[in-house]
Amino acid sequence: MEKLISSWNNVQFVPEKYIFPPEKRPGNITFSASKSIPVIDLAETASKDRDVTIQKILKAAQEYGFLQVINHGVEEDLMNDTMRVFKEFFTLPEEDKASFYIENPKKNKYCMLYPSSMLYATEDVHLWRDNLLNSCHPLEESIQHWPEKPTRYREVVGAYAAEVKKLGSRILELIGEGLGVESGYFGGKLSEVSTLLVNHYPPCPDPSLTFGVPAHCDPNLITILLQDSDVCGLQVLKDGEWIGVDPLPNAFVVNMGYQMQIISNNKLKSVEHRAVTNSRKARTSVACFFLPSDDSIIEPARPVINARNPPIYKAFKYKEFLSHFLTKTGELDGPLQPFKLQS
Repeated sequence: MEKLISSWNNVQFVPEKYIFPPEKRPGNITFSASKSIPVIDLAETASKDRDVTIQKILKAAQEYGFLQVINHGVEEDLMNDTMRVFKEFFTLPEEDKASFYIENPKKNKYCMLYPSSMLYATEDVHLWRDNLLNSCHPLEESIQHWPEKPTRYREVVGAYAAEVKKLGSRILELIGEGLGVESGYFGGKLSEVSTLLVNHYPPCPDPSLTFGVPAHCDPNLITILLQDSDVCGLQVLKDGEWIGVDPLPNAFVVNMGYQMQIISNNKLKSVEHRAVTNSRKARTSVACFFLPSDDSIIEPARPVINARNPPIYKAFKYKEFLSHFLTKTGELDGPLQPFKLQS
């Protein structure tokens, strides 16, 4: 467990294995104040402004690939408790975390604690983060294998996972309505699997040399992210510029994954984003990934294709995509190429 950065004390320099090549480093990090991702008030979907709000969601997903949602129905106390429990977990004594630690995960488990990424043993450069992955499918079974410390871990995280699952289903229903697909289209196998990935980024002596997470797109359907309340770190690429996603009180960040881009036939975009570090304090984020089941068939939805907008992608099983994605994570659009139809 000595490879977990959160277990290090008084780090004075970035170890060589964590330093990115000069051309790939973040350099002097700035957070652009000239642009920001759209903020959507979900309370408006219960009023006469529902259609207008749905179009705002689609526009944000098309232009930015990202949005923040407020008045989403998840209690603020639960959001705060969840963040608090996860932060407490990373400060526990090693003996309380050891049973969840897996340096080179090769199989899916209900809860995994690991450094950098699941490719730690073979990656060229390590990331400046520790990870805690919680399987939430099926939730009732998964909870029984989660940590028992901190004391309220299972109770709080279980309640949070259930509420975010409801929120995800609601957002997917709104997106589906906007795309013109039938009610429940994104339910079932297309969003059957959900996982919680807790990213913990300890303070970094020189943030210009390394990344918490380098630029990437998510391989899933959508992601719902809970940010630390007072630490910036998430950046989204927009028109060649990295935009900082400021944490808003009681808000969630929502972003489109590759599967949503494919199903919408490129109407909605999966956009590159990254996590940078800082030298002052730790940052923690909680990402809930909504994933299709392995045997789900992914293809452009019929209502979004016609003679003027023919399908861009062929049909495939999600497990085929995921297998390819894991070998192409460093390439822009690389994971999509084998699934595109010839023009």
